[in-house]
Amino acid sequence: MLLDLSGGAQSYIEDCEVCCNPIRISYDVEDEQLIDFRADQYG
Repeated sequence: MLLDLSGGAQSYIEDCEVCCNPIRISYDVEDEQLIDFRADQYG
């Protein structure tokens, strides 16, 4: 998974590459550095 750190904090839904279930990807960025990452089951 590639993350675009230049756009600041992001949250989006993506299908898992293994099981195809939807997961919510959320991450926080500060000075183009990843400071927090979360991947939670969606739905």
